[in-house]
Amino acid sequence: MTTHHKEKRKNKRPRIESFDFQPGKVLAKKYEVISRLGSGWEGEVFHIREVRTGIERAAKFFFPHRNLRDRTSITYAKKLHKLRHCPILIQYHTQESIVYHRETVTFLISDFVEGEILPDYIKRQPGKRLHYFQGLHLLHALASGIECVHNLRDYHGDLHGDNIIVRDYGIGYDIKLLDMFHWGACKPENIYGDVANLVHLFYTAIGGKKHYSKMPPQVKGICCGLKTSLILDKFRSAGQLREHLESIEW
Repeated sequence: MTTHHKEKRKNKRPRIESFDFQPGKVLAKKYEVISRLGSGWEGEVFHIREVRTGIERAAKFFFPHRNLRDRTSITYAKKLHKLRHCPILIQYHTQESIVYHRETVTFLISDFVEGEILPDYIKRQPGKRLHYFQGLHLLHALASGIECVHNLRDYHGDLHGDNIIVRDYGIGYDIKLLDMFHWGACKPENIYGDVANLVHLFYTAIGGKKHYSKMPPQVKGICCGLKTSLILDKFRSAGQLREHLESIEW
């Protein structure tokens, strides 16, 4: 091995795959870490507090190898700004950076919202699942929120339980999305993917395969046996799914 290759290998830094920010740690001299909220393919989200104001925020930290030249974080911030009038999305504030393990790490500051990750909320319910009427209210809240995104010719692309913060509110639900996918322009198949994921979330929330056979026909008419082609024959967008929920006859 040549000296050049030895030096290159010596200087090669391991990829950052997680951030070990402990509660109380102060970042960029401005933000105190409270807790870790979740993680994804491109980074991790933390609950933080502004040191000077005491205001609580959420911060998404991007893994440097997933955010070359800040392309990912910039695209993500622009998408959140474009969709800022969609109530289901957390409002973006600003972009910051720190040096972590000799790497520059970019993070985005957003609103922090109270609530539980959807799987944790479901685990607290009787039988660790939602009654199908509760599930229909949850699905309606999700479909209504994603409808706003679809109407702006955009999509979520990564709808799953760990990305959804939920609070029950009266007879309905207050829903916020913790994270979203953002690569490329919106195509019809992206919208269809969101619709299929919404139905999968509903199916899982009401108990999945174990309880599906006992569900009423109205519920089965939404889930379509989880056959994507059948789901998309009925619902081509979140708006169509929302309209269907509002017109179900019992």
